[in-house]
Amino acid sequence: MALLNVTIQSQALKQTCAFNVILPQDGGDDIPVLYLLHGLSDDHTAWTRWTSIERYANQYGLAVVMPSTNRGFYTDMVAGPAYWTYIADELPALCRGMFKISRKREKTFAAGLSMGGYGAFKLGLRKPETFAAAASLSGAVDIALVAEHRKQEDPQFYDEFSRLVFGETLRPEDDLPALAASCKNPPKLWMCCGTDDFLIGVNRHFSHRLTGLGLGHTYIETPGRAHTWDYWDEMIVKVLDWLPLQEG
Repeated sequence: MALLNVTIQSQALKQTCAFNVILPQDGGDDIPVLYLLHGLSDDHTAWTRWTSIERYANQYGLAVVMPSTNRGFYTDMVAGPAYWTYIADELPALCRGMFKISRKREKTFAAGLSMGGYGAFKLGLRKPETFAAAASLSGAVDIALVAEHRKQEDPQFYDEFSRLVFGETLRPEDDLPALAASCKNPPKLWMCCGTDDFLIGVNRHFSHRLTGLGLGHTYIETPGRAHTWDYWDEMIVKVLDWLPLQEG
């Protein structure tokens, strides 16, 4: 495996940005790829610093692309960069041109933690023609509920959240329950959350919404676990086991 740090000039973001790539050295010309997204306080280095994702990916001959979108919630911000356009369109096109990763839906996946769990499901539900599977680890999967909780508990975060990122009224293209209800040919969905996590209620609610919509999905609750890297390091292994991959 090779761990690469790539710097590009993004047209969507109108700035220089970096992303990390784990790449099999003998993966052939059609390497399955996982876009692995970070949380609110992290960047493109977090997954390799805090987990053993490089070692895990090696077992499957899997390429892993880890971008950075700062605190932008994988969204074209109302007052900030166009992170959705970057993550959904520009980045995959660049990676396909630079590396021998697959262009096939059945070999393209997304996963992420917390804010990145929201981003991964958003990729899967808005781009089902591109992503065959998406996984959320302790994800902020229902933005409307997250905003409602944060409005009273953390006014400073709510101001950033509403004024800069999503706007005062949530757009349908940023609302996962709305996307799930309208998605044709949805990807496979997998989600987990610890029972001591502050997002447990959000995850339970969203899982119930998916069930009500008749969308098959996997949901795992882990007793006593919280919003921590040791939990995500453990659960990303379960995600890789769940993906339609063959061990190398």
